[in-house]
Amino acid sequence: MRKLKLQMQITVDGFVSGPEGQLDWMTWNMDEQLIGFINHLTDTSDTILLGRGMTSGFVNYWESVKPESPEYTFAQKMVGYPKVVFSRTAKKIEGKNVRVENGQLIEAVRRLKAQPGKDIIVYGGASFVSSLIDQQLIDELHLFVNPIAIGEGLRIFSRRTPLALTGSVRYASGIVVDSYTARE
Repeated sequence: MRKLKLQMQITVDGFVSGPEGQLDWMTWNMDEQLIGFINHLTDTSDTILLGRGMTSGFVNYWESVKPESPEYTFAQKMVGYPKVVFSRTAKKIEGKNVRVENGQLIEAVRRLKAQPGKDIIVYGGASFVSSLIDQQLIDELHLFVNPIAIGEGLRIFSRRTPLALTGSVRYASGIVVDSYTARE
């Protein structure tokens, strides 16, 4: 069975965005080792899950990366991978390799995990990831802890969630990646 892996930027005080969705606190100056880890998470996956709210920005960003950009090779992965967008309202969302899933979250994710292939990676948004965590559907959490506290904003944990730390690595950029699995 495929695993569902979360890769998400987070602040030291546990927020994934500011109160209005601001992301101006994120560390964008990534070092080679951190980029290597991001590539590993991506290369061991072949499907991306997204919530509807962040899909347009995600798709537009990666589809607009030009061949001369250092991000181009990675962008081609993001464009080429199938993207499953969960929505209660939208029936279609524009973008390459984008499919909208309107079904029940638990059953749809379990169906995806049961299909053959590499693992599945989820990037967000906050309320979608929170739903996945609440339903105990995420197998691995890779939280990219940025060296900043913002005091208020959106969180992905809405209740007590026991986790088992599987690794913690500090990168030259100042980001610490804490990796967890769900604990019963």
